[in-house]
Amino acid sequence: MLWSPVAFALGAAGYLELKAEPSLSLLALIALALGVLAVWSRGWRRWSGLAVPLTLAAFAACGASAGKIRCDRVAAPVMPVERGVRVVDGFVVDVVSPGTAGPRLLVAPVSVSRLAPAATPTRIRVSLPEGSTAPPPGSALRLKAMLSAPPPPAAPRSHDFARDAWFNGIGGVGFTVGEIEDAVLDRPPWRLRLAMAVNAMRWDLASRIVERLGPDSGGIAAAMVTGHEAWVTAEQTEAMRASGLAHILSISGLHMAIVGGFVFAAVRLLVAAWPWAALRFPGKKIAAVAGLAAVGAYLIVSGAPPPALRAAITAGVAFLAILADRQAVSLHGLALAALIILIAQPEQASAAGFQMSFAATAALVALAEAWPRQPREISVPWPIRFTQAAMAWLAISVGASFVAGLATGPFAMQHFNRVAIWGLPANLVVSPLSSFVIMPFLAVGAALEPLGLGGPFLAVAGWGIDAMTAVARWFAGAHGAQQTVASAPGFTLVLSFLGIMLACLWKGRLRWLGAPLFLAVSLWPRPTPPDLWIAADGTTAVARRSGQAVLLRPDARRFGAELWVRRRGLEPVDSKDFACDRVSCRPKPSAPVAVSLSWTRRAPAFEVLQGLCAGAEVVVLRGPRPAALPAACRDAVVLAGEDFAAGGAAELWRRPDGWWIVWTTPGRGFRPWTSAADTNEQEPGG
Repeated sequence: MLWSPVAFALGAAGYLELKAEPSLSLLALIALALGVLAVWSRGWRRWSGLAVPLTLAAFAACGASAGKIRCDRVAAPVMPVERGVRVVDGFVVDVVSPGTAGPRLLVAPVSVSRLAPAATPTRIRVSLPEGSTAPPPGSALRLKAMLSAPPPPAAPRSHDFARDAWFNGIGGVGFTVGEIEDAVLDRPPWRLRLAMAVNAMRWDLASRIVERLGPDSGGIAAAMVTGHEAWVTAEQTEAMRASGLAHILSISGLHMAIVGGFVFAAVRLLVAAWPWAALRFPGKKIAAVAGLAAVGAYLIVSGAPPPALRAAITAGVAFLAILADRQAVSLHGLALAALIILIAQPEQASAAGFQMSFAATAALVALAEAWPRQPREISVPWPIRFTQAAMAWLAISVGASFVAGLATGPFAMQHFNRVAIWGLPANLVVSPLSSFVIMPFLAVGAALEPLGLGGPFLAVAGWGIDAMTAVARWFAGAHGAQQTVASAPGFTLVLSFLGIMLACLWKGRLRWLGAPLFLAVSLWPRPTPPDLWIAADGTTAVARRSGQAVLLRPDARRFGAELWVRRRGLEPVDSKDFACDRVSCRPKPSAPVAVSLSWTRRAPAFEVLQGLCAGAEVVVLRGPRPAALPAACRDAVVLAGEDFAAGGAAELWRRPDGWWIVWTTPGRGFRPWTSAADTNEQEPGG
């Protein structure tokens, strides 16, 4: 039972990494055959030793089948790859987390210009200009937006944003152009009306909290209650990341545990304090029902993002275990919760949040089961009892923070390339604030705020948030607070995950065999970084000089460039080695790679191209390849728009025999999220 979600997750993750879409019938047949063999082997003593591996293999095949079923169920139209200005009529479903440019809206389009109704995405995400006021959920509007299909990975073998968008039902992304206008539209379906009503309630509550506490404290409070991060500044986010406290901003297991546990403890105390009720009703089960209701209410208020949904399922399993007279916190309960999550959303197997939360929770539950139980003394003076309790609490806090940080370390290094050096002491300082001040008072204040009575409770929570942000800034400013670590080869993360599971789930001394596997991400040698990275549309590039990354156009495609730089463990520096004008960049003698770049959509003139090729090793053209190349381009690698359209982003290594190029698109294979954008049928004349 304990290893079944591990096998299921590996099967689901394996499905997501395939280069070609498999047949559901084939996957189901494999799962059925393995299941039958597992049952058959259990009945034969000679083959009984195969029962466990066959069962786990059957779970892995079921995970792959579940991934395929989920992929087919969420299938929806995707915008064409080529970016263009479109007129969109639709409804604001929600205000999602802001991007680097400004606020972002999740829109349910009713119509998109030059797209047939059958080819119109069910959801699009658009960014507003920085400083804009986002319209509330439920608004009917008309906007002009530069839209395209969700972006491909920023580099070969890196995170696939288009795959995430596919499973989230987002078929287009872009940014608004011009003013947003009100629109008169037909009444939407009831499910969309319900979703917008819930999100409007969340947005109104977040606005009230920000109005009560101000944008600094109120923005973080709104994010912790409703999931809306529209008011959280980039400086606050960076300070929380550098100090190892960024997990507090995302509604996850910590928040669900505090809210559910607070309500559970409060209700159980009230029942116990009422003798009549305590003698007639099971107080623990009544408290479990109350905790379950609190977790469900918090899930709705938070907007049910994947981290909150995972945490709610885990907490729900624990409260249901209490109702069934079982142990609330156990590895078996965690395994059941993980299976439920993966059956509902198999794509979570490849999500960094699920991997980190499952590993951390497994480590904490294993620690709780292994923690020694000290006998309680009788008639001990209260100073000694207080000292013992304080020391025990400190030991548990240090042990829990250390184990959780250790378990999530490989995933943080591989996915985010960040290591918060002072994360352990920062979490030890903030843990009492979040557990006993911020979250309980936020919960009570948010519940009473619609009645206008939440002010005093929110004020106390605001003081706690101010103290937390001060701690975050202090640790973020400490020497060496944050280190950038290059990503290791992908298989090392699987080894580290198996090592963590072996250490947590195995009984006996053999669990320590997981230690060397756990260290795979940390200790595996990093390959030599590429000498050059080029964006998927050919508009910018990054050249490597030793441990530095020289950005040719620091303001273009900044997100993708910084993502690649972090993944390779480099330090970004702005370009002083390239001479750039309005449409092109040319290398200076000091350039680490002699690369020329032209970002106009048209093919450059013959004379201009001749100047770009002069003294260049690599020439990047955003526009089409000219019919004839100058003699100066004979010894240069010339990459043009059609190359990027076919291959996506590129990494280049300099070798004695020439340049070695690795493209992004071939590594993605032919999957629904890689090909759906090219299959939309447009209206005649579109």
